[in-house]
Amino acid sequence: MHSDRSPALTDRAVIADICRRYGFTFSKGFGQNFLVNPGVCPRMAQVAVGGRDWGVLEIGPGIGTLTRELCAAAGKVVSIELDRRLFPVLAETMAGYDNFTLIPGDALKLDLRALLAQQFGSRPVAVCANLPYYITSPLLMRLLEERLPVQNITVMVQKEAAQRLCAAPGTRQAGAVSYAVAWYAAARLLFAVQPGSFYPPPKVTSAVIQLCPRPAPPMPLPNGGEAALFRLIRAAFGQRRKTAANAIAAGLGRPKEQVLAALQAANLPAAARPEQLTLRDFCALQNALQGDLSV
Repeated sequence: MHSDRSPALTDRAVIADICRRYGFTFSKGFGQNFLVNPGVCPRMAQVAVGGRDWGVLEIGPGIGTLTRELCAAAGKVVSIELDRRLFPVLAETMAGYDNFTLIPGDALKLDLRALLAQQFGSRPVAVCANLPYYITSPLLMRLLEERLPVQNITVMVQKEAAQRLCAAPGTRQAGAVSYAVAWYAAARLLFAVQPGSFYPPPKVTSAVIQLCPRPAPPMPLPNGGEAALFRLIRAAFGQRRKTAANAIAAGLGRPKEQVLAALQAANLPAAARPEQLTLRDFCALQNALQGDLSV
């Protein structure tokens, strides 16, 4: 396997030495902040990986801090990295980990379903990552919308994003993305990670969340399907200071009277705010809107 005498990748001096030797500078464009809190990565690996027979797809391994912990917990780890400057660094830091595979590329563009089948076969698979904040929502939504065969998605994201992603629909903290996540997965916020846990420290607090994809939608699909439901939800939250009726009328280009009639048909208050409506409420509203033949 590997030598336990390999230098700790949570040691700032070790990171600085690696960066110096490889002429590596941190890229703001790639959102690079490496973990130096020695307790965080083992904890992430522990909650993500169900056993030695599991595989893990990691997105953005950085210099390999989390990757090493995943390799210790799982049977196989495949890491996707976009920044080619890190390839020689990972060749050094992951030397001796024979269950590690590096895939060059962009996780937003690769065919992930084919990659999972090719790399992991019938193994149960977790997705685990310390995500660059700028790809958090598009990447998580891609993983969920494609209904990839994964057991869980355990990721570190900005704390504010974590709270929004995990907020229960129908609560004050919820936004359009909260409803989309709740449709596809059960989400929970696991623990916060302070800026000092990273090198260089970001300006914001982070948090680790876990999404467990649902085998099927939590309720029957409304008329028009998922695409129409999410269009409705996005319209409602497009102007969240307004009532749901006003925001939906503006966002979908519908007469307000039509939207008010649909709210009434769905037994929902005319003055409801978007965040007061549950997923079930939006499904009922979508059915009422679709049922209006004057559309």
